[in-house]
Amino acid sequence: MQKTKLFALLPEYVCTPDGMAVDSDGNLILACPNFANKMLPGCLLTINEKKEIRKWVDVPVSNETLVAHPMGISFGPDGDIYICDNQGWSGEPELQFQGRVLRLRIRDDKIIKTTIVAGGMEHPNGVRVRGNSLYVTQSMLSRVKDPSGLLVSCVYRFNLDDEDINIKNTLEDNNILTTFITYNKNCQYGADGIEFDKEGNLYVGNFGDGAVHKITFNYDGSVKQNEVWAKDPLQLQSTDGMIMDDRDNLYIADFSANAVAKVTPDGKVTRIAQSPDSDGFNGELDQPGEPIIWRGKLILSCFDLVTGPDKVNTKHEVPATMSELELFAGDR
Repeated sequence: MQKTKLFALLPEYVCTPDGMAVDSDGNLILACPNFANKMLPGCLLTINEKKEIRKWVDVPVSNETLVAHPMGISFGPDGDIYICDNQGWSGEPELQFQGRVLRLRIRDDKIIKTTIVAGGMEHPNGVRVRGNSLYVTQSMLSRVKDPSGLLVSCVYRFNLDDEDINIKNTLEDNNILTTFITYNKNCQYGADGIEFDKEGNLYVGNFGDGAVHKITFNYDGSVKQNEVWAKDPLQLQSTDGMIMDDRDNLYIADFSANAVAKVTPDGKVTRIAQSPDSDGFNGELDQPGEPIIWRGKLILSCFDLVTGPDKVNTKHEVPATMSELELFAGDR
């Protein structure tokens, strides 16, 4: 397996980094929900080719809750950035069903327009833009009671120009594209990481099951098939954020195991890096939540917050960290 290196120690206004995207100038954009410290606003950072880090913007707070917790992010074709404001992840009762999907237009480091694409969401997490549509994972649909008693989660599909859609978090929501059941009773957490391949097939990680689903489409855009495409409990415990390279290899942040896995186009899973519990200050994986390919390397944000019997991570430390590893050296 490869050994990760330190990519960055993050500034003091970041305690929980998560989603990433690359802007039109090639800068790395990092979303920071900052769940570990209520005094820190949710924000977006920008990192240039010299690894110089600065705050880009604070994400506009909800009028109802007065907070914002940006997780998954993705740029649209016009340069606007779409954000999963996952307020419910905090676990605070007053923030449940207060999640939003936001669209921000940012010019010269200032937000000139904020659009609420959808609101009232329980757990919006990952996001991808493809064509004229926006695809958002919702990791929990607790209002949906499956006969099995197991957790249901889903992917929503919105139009890029949608506004003020009121999500009910039930199967009555017209924007639900497809649903998932998480069979692992010890980790009831569902759809999380999301990615497309070059052919337009959609891949979604079912976090608790450590499984990657492949969703194929009919000509009219409806779902043709939703099936488990990759799963290997010895190589992949959990499926958080994911990114695909130009060879259709899928890289997955294994949040629970402090690891990264690679899935080849034939669905074979291989763990390519793993770290023991640590503070991450020397580049160790410290609960990786999101990977991205940037300037020829795989960059990983380290969430470093959740603990439990199924997690390698045992405590939260600051400064927050990011790790990196070489893409094509020793990971085959």
